[in-house]
Amino acid sequence: MRELRDIEGLHPRDLTQRQRLLVTFVVSLGVVVLFYTLVYNWGMQALENRPQSVFRSFQTVIETMTTTGFGADSPWATPVMNVLMVTIQLTGVVIGFVALRVLVIPLFEQTPLNLAERLTSKADHVVIAEYQRDTDMLLNELEELDIDYVLIESDIEEAKQLSDDGYQAINGNPEDRADLDRATIERASLLITDAGDKTASIVLTALEANEDLRVISFTESTRHNAALAEVGVDRSVAPHALIGRRLAEKATTPVTVDEWSEEGEIDIREILVRRDSPLHGVRVRDSPIANHPNLTLVAGWFDGELRLPPSPDDELTPNTVLTVAGPENEIDEMTTEIGDVRSRPIAPPSEVVVAGVGEGGTAAVEALPPDVSVTTVDQSEERDPDIVGDVTEPETLRKAGIDDASALVVTVDDDSTALMTIAVARSLSSRVEILARVTDGEKTRAAFRAGADYVLSIQRVSARLVAAEIHGEHIMDPASQIRFIRADAAPFAGETVAEVRRDTDRDWTVIGVSRDEAVHTDERTTIKADDDVFVAGSDEAIQEFERTVATS
Repeated sequence: MRELRDIEGLHPRDLTQRQRLLVTFVVSLGVVVLFYTLVYNWGMQALENRPQSVFRSFQTVIETMTTTGFGADSPWATPVMNVLMVTIQLTGVVIGFVALRVLVIPLFEQTPLNLAERLTSKADHVVIAEYQRDTDMLLNELEELDIDYVLIESDIEEAKQLSDDGYQAINGNPEDRADLDRATIERASLLITDAGDKTASIVLTALEANEDLRVISFTESTRHNAALAEVGVDRSVAPHALIGRRLAEKATTPVTVDEWSEEGEIDIREILVRRDSPLHGVRVRDSPIANHPNLTLVAGWFDGELRLPPSPDDELTPNTVLTVAGPENEIDEMTTEIGDVRSRPIAPPSEVVVAGVGEGGTAAVEALPPDVSVTTVDQSEERDPDIVGDVTEPETLRKAGIDDASALVVTVDDDSTALMTIAVARSLSSRVEILARVTDGEKTRAAFRAGADYVLSIQRVSARLVAAEIHGEHIMDPASQIRFIRADAAPFAGETVAEVRRDTDRDWTVIGVSRDEAVHTDERTTIKADDDVFVAGSDEAIQEFERTVATS
């Protein structure tokens, strides 16, 4: 065996613990066999009166210990010899178990496992070269969408565990062309890298094998985007910066009301879906909000993406924020009926505190509108924050103006620090909107319990981003302004509000009808030519409405 060959020529002090164990086993086995051989040979002569050669006795001992038989020596007449044979048999069983543990099992454990043999046939698939976030979450997202993939994982134990769990994973070094070939890189359509400084090497090696490959790279900073583009990366994503911008956009997505004299008649609210809400897991089309005759679902935030309006097929998950328009009393009744949701009026924040001025915090500050007053807080003077201090300390947040702030964006690097910051901020102000970033997707629920209003997880957003990119969807685009305008109802004369809302091919929707100094939001209301309608949508959608509908 290889381990025995490795022992040759070594000084005992140079042996590893396993090698010493192997030597001890082999020597002990030889001593035991020799002892039984001599005792058995003596017994056959002195007790059984059947003298024989020591080699015949050696054969019988081996047959007995290995339980393969006794040869022609059985049976034995004397009790002592029978006891001796039983003892030899039991010793053989014990030695067999020891040999299994010391020799056989380790031998199989050290045999190279070719995980590529478990892969299904691949073509136009995704190759993932390392993934430093929650691998299970990403792979589950891909499998739910029926996207074919191969993950190359450098940690052999992690790769084996993923493969044993049924994922399409192999162990290897993605910088090595041979390992990329095992993932059939030449037939892949997309390469995803999350390998830090090894990214450029991986991309260049992969493009040598498949020059038509599209490449997405996760990075810790946006500083390397230009360099990665030079080596062939089609899109570089810095999750920390990306989420920082999304939180800032969520905190300050403006709402404007144009020519709306009866604006007091209709309220605009954000409804946050909690984990224990009965809305959890419900499709938009099946939700009581979408089916309410007097309420209009204008927009929704889904894992950092603003959708105007939401698709009927979108699933309401914890952390979904819905923008709803309608009579104030109707919204209050709806939120009371549903339970486990949080409703708040929409108001553009004028003062925002950003806790943590790393990659994410800097991106958040840059994404905030110029008319918003921003105060940054960080423990490191080198990051040049407005307030230097521990964001988990009440005095630091008070100094930053948490009492008067309309929003707090938490982008600290550690999840534990983020949760403590959220809890402290909520204890200081029940009014401030708290938007936070966490790394671990499982910490999202804890962040809500600590008092956050909106939470994005790097792990979950990264997984969703990959899935959207593979489908060619544009996710995480800059948030648009939500606008509400009053327009002539003549183009809709004769139609009910429900019929106008039912057209899902456009990005604007009718909230209500103004008639006789009253606003009617019941979807059964028939629109008349001399009415006015209130229309909601993004800036772009309202501009399209004004070009194509309002002027017709």
